Amino acid sequence: MTAASPVAARHDSPAKVSFASMIGTAVESYDFFIYGTAAAAYFGTVFFHTEEKLVGVLASFATLAIGFLFRPLGGYLAGHYGDRLGRKTVLMWSLILMGVATVLVGVLPTYNQAGIIAPILLILLRILQGIGFGAEWGGAVLMAVEHAPARRRGFFGAVPQIGIPAGLLLANGAFLLSAALFTGDWVWRMPFLFSIVMVAVGLFIRLRVAESPEFTEMKAKNEIRKAPALEVMRRDWRVILRIMALRLAETGGYYVTTSFMLSYVVLAELTSKENVLIGTMVGSALGLGSHLAFGALSDRIGRKRVFLIGSVFTIAFGVPMFLMINTGAVIMVVVAVALGLLLSHDPIFAVESSWFSEQFPRDVRSSGISLGYNGASLVAGLLPFAATALYGWIGWMGPAVLFTLLGVVSTATAAFTRETAPALVGEEQSTSRPTEPALA
Repeated sequence: MTAASPVAARHDSPAKVSFASMIGTAVESYDFFIYGTAAAAYFGTVFFHTEEKLVGVLASFATLAIGFLFRPLGGYLAGHYGDRLGRKTVLMWSLILMGVATVLVGVLPTYNQAGIIAPILLILLRILQGIGFGAEWGGAVLMAVEHAPARRRGFFGAVPQIGIPAGLLLANGAFLLSAALFTGDWVWRMPFLFSIVMVAVGLFIRLRVAESPEFTEMKAKNEIRKAPALEVMRRDWRVILRIMALRLAETGGYYVTTSFMLSYVVLAELTSKENVLIGTMVGSALGLGSHLAFGALSDRIGRKRVFLIGSVFTIAFGVPMFLMINTGAVIMVVVAVALGLLLSHDPIFAVESSWFSEQFPRDVRSSGISLGYNGASLVAGLLPFAATALYGWIGWMGPAVLFTLLGVVSTATAAFTRETAPALVGEEQSTSRPTEPALA
């Protein structure tokens, strides 16, 4: 590769870039999460020929898990090309892939209309969704983190993370609105079809931001790696595994609190699934502010300390959350779900973008964080299925203990993960590793 001539890179403000990343992430999250809601509430009877409600839910959650299983492939491809072609290029293609797959789910025939071909097509589209969503996160957060000043990476890195609760808020709101306006299959089809509008908006916004200055400088200095994803797996596999373990409390707890809980309240005949959706929307609405607060706090007291707020709460809240849900009282259900998101998920997720990015040098950073982040999906995608199976086996205590154990794993891993916030370790140390630079 010939060395590129150093040119003045176009720099956008951190606020503009992080906002654009957040909008795109919200769109992709909406697409991914409407599938989780539809799988929990509708797909068991729409796409699977069974009279047994529990079996239908398990089959539906199995297709949900397939999307998670293919997220590491999306992360590998996005990481590789994000380190070679640029963060922005990957973000555009991931959004298009996700949008196409989601809209096509909305026009699929049901089992009664097409027989076995219906769930097969559903699985194929879920695979495309998994690849698209796996490609999204790394590029989105790096665009924000790499545009941000060192001592505000926690705050600006948390802005794209708002796209997750925003997408979940939009997804659940879409189903509640669709249920009020439509009947029959149109209730679940319309949220998928509406994705075409959201993807168009996301593409328009992302086209207007500049490439990451870190990548532009890296390209100008001829630092592009030939096979960055393979190199980071060879050199930093321990860090990748550590990130996977760190994510379990956040991503696993999230899907137990949301997707599994939608099915649980119906299977246990406690309350309607709409009450869980309301709790999810309340928690997501609070998350629009809590992510920014936790991200800013991590710039002051450190990434690890903020992370531990969430992981320790996950340990403590497993059994109490289910006790609250088991009352069947609307207010208790709403508060339990909202608290699970606000204090278990949000502190962890808010710091992942900055903390994980600061673990890798810039030439393999997209690959490193994408592989670690999406590798956790291999476990997380199976958790709604596992929680449902545990409930069928030993009752509510099974998924409650599962929730707690996720917190134990992430808390233990955090204890052995280095702090990187400049406020605690100094800017020079926060941007380097013992052997080579981690953040230029």
